[in-house]
Amino acid sequence: MNQPTRRKFLSDNFSAATSFAVAAAFTGLGGRLLHGESPHRTSGLRDVADETTGLPLLRLPEGFRYRTFGWTGDRMSDGVITPKAHDGMGVVLAEGNLLTLCRNHEISDDGPAWKSAAAGLYDPMAQGGCTQLVFDSAKGEWLDSRVSFSGTSRNCAGGVTPWGTWLTCEESVLGPQDRDPYKGNQKRCFEKTHGWIFEIVPGDAKRLGSTTPTAAKPIKGMGRFVHEAVAIDRQTGIVYETEDRETSGFYRYIPDTYGDLAAGGRLEIAEVIGQPDLRGGFANGTTFDVRWHLIDDPTQAHTPESLVNATDGQFGDELGVFKQGAAKGGSIFSRLEGCWFGNGLVYFDATDGGAAKAGQIWQYDPQQETLTLLFESPDKPTLNMPDNLCVSPRGGIVLCEDNDYGANEYPQRVFALSQDGRLSLLAENNVRLNGEKNGFTGDFRTKEWAGATFSPDGQWLFVNLQTPGITCAITGPWEDTLV
Repeated sequence: MNQPTRRKFLSDNFSAATSFAVAAAFTGLGGRLLHGESPHRTSGLRDVADETTGLPLLRLPEGFRYRTFGWTGDRMSDGVITPKAHDGMGVVLAEGNLLTLCRNHEISDDGPAWKSAAAGLYDPMAQGGCTQLVFDSAKGEWLDSRVSFSGTSRNCAGGVTPWGTWLTCEESVLGPQDRDPYKGNQKRCFEKTHGWIFEIVPGDAKRLGSTTPTAAKPIKGMGRFVHEAVAIDRQTGIVYETEDRETSGFYRYIPDTYGDLAAGGRLEIAEVIGQPDLRGGFANGTTFDVRWHLIDDPTQAHTPESLVNATDGQFGDELGVFKQGAAKGGSIFSRLEGCWFGNGLVYFDATDGGAAKAGQIWQYDPQQETLTLLFESPDKPTLNMPDNLCVSPRGGIVLCEDNDYGANEYPQRVFALSQDGRLSLLAENNVRLNGEKNGFTGDFRTKEWAGATFSPDGQWLFVNLQTPGITCAITGPWEDTLV
């Protein structure tokens, strides 16, 4: 695999800033858990008013403040109305104090795509996609927002590349004329297939010296399945991928050429040796060996047998890629979600994995080819189904909760998992509205957090409240926290 000289964008600098701290964080954590110590919570949160709206939308530690931006329904700088369902997000580019973020919108609806003359478009009848935001980290001000790519479906998470692009992942394999089993078998009017990963260059016209945007195409070698997030090994260029299903695989895409994912590569699934099912019942700190198996046809969305008797009203099983891997020994996880790379290690979570179905945090070491269970939540009051995650420049890991199934008596929270294995409460969703902003009314405290990512200096945490759709920039005395 060739490795050409890389353009030095934000993610390289961020990786360098985090590498030592990440190693300290999770070596310490793994040791503490292995010896039977349990993480514990601290609280001390208070209602804090948003500096944009004046509303007490979040509960944060003493000394923290925040500013919201890009609410669903706000008009963006390009004239397009901000879409709903804010999800995965990453800081892709830093130009001095100006940071460019790319934000996913997990919209599964079909119908006319949002359009902007300066943005690429895939399927004109798909309403998901990505928007980009600009933030001045010195002034603490949001400056700009616009469409970066549209015409995709259910853009859940993704990841930032070392060469300064954004990989956005579709969590759906619907295509033209398919009936959606999650929407009462309603026939969709998509014009193209979905279930792909796309590579987006935010602000690409300016950055590439062009007057027209890049028309991103699906990278089919990376697989057609129910995608969630990705993390890229900055040394090898290998992309690690998670799958959000009750029967999930953990995958890696090995490109033929470093930094050119679309030029071809191979998709593989992880086998955790001796453990075909990783969905629960393991002790914290347990380590397993891993080997990998080739996926022969990464474009196979459904198993052939699920389509043999399909009629106009039926849909396949969405397991075409996974079952190819499972047949060769690939292991099962439960609903793999967030994924993050740092210090040569890959961190990901299984949102409802574990005996209590409250979540697991995993660490994969690509050099040793080992997988370690860092933490399995013993119950939902402790940690309630972690989803998106990120690592801070100080070495802690941020976990966004998303209990989106069944009754939920807890406000959704953001946790910090510290270098020495302590679990601390960092934020709570406190969004209750009565028409004060864009007509939204209701109690949104049980709606999920998503898209956590830090500024390169670690002073700002950017994070989304998916519903009603709000992006927050949070800052404060981080040295007083565990993250």
